[in-house]
Amino acid sequence: MAEARPDQRAQVHHIIAFVRQPGNKWFREYPVGKPFIPKKGGDMGMGEFLTGYAPGSPPEVLRPGQAKLIKAGAELVFQMHFTANGTATADRSRVGLVFSTEPVKQRVLTLTASDNKFVIPPGAPNHRVDGAITLHKPSELISLLPHMHLRGKAMEISAVYPTGEREKLLWVPSYDFNWQLWYQLPQGKILPAGTRIEATGYFDNSPNNKANPDPTQAVRYGDQSWEEMMFGFFDVAIDVNMNPIDLLRAPKKSPATGAGAE
Repeated sequence: MAEARPDQRAQVHHIIAFVRQPGNKWFREYPVGKPFIPKKGGDMGMGEFLTGYAPGSPPEVLRPGQAKLIKAGAELVFQMHFTANGTATADRSRVGLVFSTEPVKQRVLTLTASDNKFVIPPGAPNHRVDGAITLHKPSELISLLPHMHLRGKAMEISAVYPTGEREKLLWVPSYDFNWQLWYQLPQGKILPAGTRIEATGYFDNSPNNKANPDPTQAVRYGDQSWEEMMFGFFDVAIDVNMNPIDLLRAPKKSPATGAGAE
């Protein structure tokens, strides 16, 4: 189990605790134990998502035999997003962990189908943004979490199987920024190799959205609440001996052979 807990809830927009495994050079240029602001364009994709906090999010509780991996000598890197409210304060947010005491059969990974290149036009009442990710090895889907900001209206997450069949996994028709929930699959769902997870977010940038900071402005991806994000997070469990890179990396095609090869 893992839980990220903010100290100052009025200023903490979100927390993500990443695992930096030994040997990973991600953000090594920054001193350990001191806050830093990554260089513009800094890659947040080289750490493994351990757990996070957003308003309404519950702790992460995995089934027996499942766990996330924190190798000996690993470090936790906190991504802290603060939204100022005019009051000076100090924050000491925390992460709590419960380690597995039994043999682990499945390693759990948090992945996302997302997009960060969108532009939501001024006044648009139902703007659509799509994201997708392909899983190249078998896995087991165990939970899903939509993440958008104040213009987020609804999200659908679906699986497209290698056969072409499409299955709706989650439909949240009334997304609420203040209650960002994980949706659990108690029995899990087997995803064959080649499954594509697709997320579609709908945004209300119109004056009818009472939470809309400014319906006259075009909205792009950004960290602040008055900007937007579109992430269809989901947890998958894989065989404990599988290299996670193999799940996300497309297998190399064998060169054609034989008389008919071109």
